[in-house]
Amino acid sequence: MRHLHAPPAAPATGLVLTGGGARAAYQVGILQAIADLRLEHGGRHAPNPFPILTGTSAGAINAAALACAADDFDHGVRRIVHVWSRFEAQQVYHADAIHMLRSGARWLTLMSLGWMLARWRYTRPRSLLDNAPLGRLLREMVPLERLPGLFQDGHLRALAVTASSYSSGEHITFFDAHEDFQPWVRSQRRALRARITHAHLLASSAIPFIFPAQAVDIEGHREYFGDGSMRQTAPIAPAIHLGAERLLVVGAGRQADTVNGAPARARPPPLPRSAAHYPALGQIAGHALSSIFLDALPVDVERLLRINTTLSLIPQAALQDSPLRPIQLLFISPSEPLDDIAARHLARLPATVRALLSTLGIDTSAAGGRAGARDAALASYLLFEHGYTRELIALGRADALARQAELCEFFGWHGGPPAAQGSGAGGLAGA
Repeated sequence: MRHLHAPPAAPATGLVLTGGGARAAYQVGILQAIADLRLEHGGRHAPNPFPILTGTSAGAINAAALACAADDFDHGVRRIVHVWSRFEAQQVYHADAIHMLRSGARWLTLMSLGWMLARWRYTRPRSLLDNAPLGRLLREMVPLERLPGLFQDGHLRALAVTASSYSSGEHITFFDAHEDFQPWVRSQRRALRARITHAHLLASSAIPFIFPAQAVDIEGHREYFGDGSMRQTAPIAPAIHLGAERLLVVGAGRQADTVNGAPARARPPPLPRSAAHYPALGQIAGHALSSIFLDALPVDVERLLRINTTLSLIPQAALQDSPLRPIQLLFISPSEPLDDIAARHLARLPATVRALLSTLGIDTSAAGGRAGARDAALASYLLFEHGYTRELIALGRADALARQAELCEFFGWHGGPPAAQGSGAGGLAGA
């Protein structure tokens, strides 16, 4: 009797999705292209390509939605594309005049008259915007009740979402998994095993000052959490702790040159321009949010590449006794500045939101110009309007298809015709 050797198991693949509010639509385009490549290059019968999913902020929502469809990746991608390509701001936060008066206007009034009103507790607003509609959307978009069965049936290995505690100051990754992973502890960040709920997703995506903090019960007490991008020094780490041996990392930040999917030498900074005016409060806020959401990921990717290089210099015999292991990495980030794209869509924001932003010094009438691009940084996180999100989806799809050879090699998919624009599981035709 001839002995048949089973083919080697594919390395555990993790997907890392970062935050960025409405900018996370770019991630959806990447997923759309991967679904098409999977069908067209021989992977249609392959299992879920991402058994390990980690995310932060809006990336946590996308990761959780994908996890809930781990038994039908193509269908899951289609559902995510359907939501993001039809977005309106009212699906995420209240934009009508009454709610804006209750939240944003009260917040701005307190800033100017707080010394007179501080004694009345009811005047203390919780955030600039009220994201109650997002909770309703999550219950439709992310059926978390499916997760236990998907873990049990082997379609999913782990899901992790990260949030930052206003109560303790800790950066906490909540994870659920079928295997017995041990929580990890690092300086000012740690992991907790938990049944992921919509409260965790709302906590992870609570953009500071913009959306209210979310209460989450942990270890027998309640803490209030905000966006997981705050104080996030190692966004890739959770996927590695959960067993990922190769990683697809999708950024939604600044345009970057890449070599084999990794950050290369940074672009030279643009020549300084004389500032005609003092920066508006909205510009400062946009700059601060960009620092929170966009700066940690490239640094962590570079750190991982340095570790990989170091490990390649160590003899294999010596590595056998070490917990360290090289991680295969593919990093994709936007090929165009997303702030510039947002500048073309500022007028699509609800009139009440544009009025609120104008009080922060943001000129929403300068769409498409240089001033519009500067003003668009803050708005780019709030532009949950389908004109903007569709353009980001198209950009993500185009960026992924431009690197389809790398993606197919990464997943081990071979054969089949190249993917065509607008075809396949996630096409936007008729959207």
